[in-house]
Amino acid sequence: MGMKTTFVVQTFMTKRKRLVPGDREVAPTENGALKKAEAMAGRMPGTAALKIVADDETGELESATILGQFGEVPDDFAESLQGG
Repeated sequence: MGMKTTFVVQTFMTKRKRLVPGDREVAPTENGALKKAEAMAGRMPGTAALKIVADDETGELESATILGQFGEVPDDFAESLQGG
């Protein structure tokens, strides 16, 4: 049972006057995710850089950490990561 760490950039877009999740892009490193999220925030309402740790075999989520947020991100985004 090995743990795998993945760095992801989550974008947010406005739909019907509400912020909703857009595309996700994988980044090779933590620093890469932060830089990509910051750069993409200029073209999107908001972005977040995430560190996802999951079981390599089962895919079960161990933890999800927000490394950085840029622009507008839904108020309940952090809660949704922890609560599912």
